[in-house]
Amino acid sequence: MKKLALLFLFITIASCNNSKTETDGASDPEVNLTAQTIIDKTIENACNGNCDRAEVSFTFRDKVYKSKRLQGFFTLERITNDSTGVIRDELTNEGFTRSVNDIILKLADTTLAKLSNSVNSVHYFAQLPYGLNAPAVQKQLVGTDSIKGKPYYEVKVTFKKEGGGTDYEDEFMYWIHQKDYTVDYLAYSYEVDGGGIRFREAYNPRVVEGIRFVDYNNYKVDDLKTPLSELDDLFEVHKLPLLSKIETENVEVKLLNQL
Repeated sequence: MKKLALLFLFITIASCNNSKTETDGASDPEVNLTAQTIIDKTIENACNGNCDRAEVSFTFRDKVYKSKRLQGFFTLERITNDSTGVIRDELTNEGFTRSVNDIILKLADTTLAKLSNSVNSVHYFAQLPYGLNAPAVQKQLVGTDSIKGKPYYEVKVTFKKEGGGTDYEDEFMYWIHQKDYTVDYLAYSYEVDGGGIRFREAYNPRVVEGIRFVDYNNYKVDDLKTPLSELDDLFEVHKLPLLSKIETENVEVKLLNQL
């Protein structure tokens, strides 16, 4: 189904705010586009400049998640209420802490890393495509395709080992609408817990204070040798079983003033 073979151009772009790294580009029939250009347009469409100066809160699977980003500083939280009390996981520029009833716990490095990654992962998916210009992100425009008759850019994302976290070997594929610049589908492979592959279909788009949020139908892939670039074809012929729904509820956004 691939419509167009793309030439690769290796580029590195850095900025003082959310450094941008790109590994290739391609020529479009109407305008020269690169993976970086596509991601920039997609983030602008989803954030309207507000993602860098906002407090966001939402509920996911009975846990409350909160984030605050302003002038390069961030705080990502997960708040859980159970029989032990209030568990607060907090990830910031300075590191990760877990507290129970406001008492900070001392954690083993492996536990700390696992909890930190789980908090970051939920916030990452909830606010996609924001985050795709992080310094460790490597982008590659691999082609164009169509899903349900709509045209998409296929952008592959990998991570540098330095700054890419413990899951730096994970790979992602994003299907970005060629006119609307929305992430309508994505796929990823991961190594933890024996590894796996997922394909997600976005639905229920809504905009809160200029920031776009979506939910996902989450599909599994049984054959772990399947290339991510083939998952859209399998999805269209109903070969991917639905595993779960990823729904962010009670979304609230407060915009912050820059100093």
